[in-house]
Amino acid sequence: MKDNTQIHHFDAQVYYEDTDHSGVVYHANYLKFFERAREDIIGVKTLARMWHDNMIGFAVYKTNLGFHDGAVFGDLLDIRTTWEKQGNYRIVFFHEAWRPEGEKPAVSCTLELVCLSAEKKLMPIPDLEFLG
Repeated sequence: MKDNTQIHHFDAQVYYEDTDHSGVVYHANYLKFFERAREDIIGVKTLARMWHDNMIGFAVYKTNLGFHDGAVFGDLLDIRTTWEKQGNYRIVFFHEAWRPEGEKPAVSCTLELVCLSAEKKLMPIPDLEFLG
């Protein structure tokens, strides 16, 4: 987790449908939890306005995940997120999913977003409130 930015907290309830046959969260579902946290940070209205008014949206360019302590059905995860804009074309999000009373993150993730036009052309990141 980056030390130089305020941490955004987002609660993610683990439902039965989020787990695999062993009872832990299926690995791909952490990406859904992190996506919801980013939508909470950016704002659904902002994302919709970007698309409807300017025909641009965010796309995942790269991600790296580390699995440390699998969450289970019933856990209420604290998704802790920081971010930084890196140049004109990329925002990097640093996510951690923490289990209740966890001593380390269950999952850590570094995820890079870029903006694309409707034609899939790379676009500069617009001025957004959450970027300061």
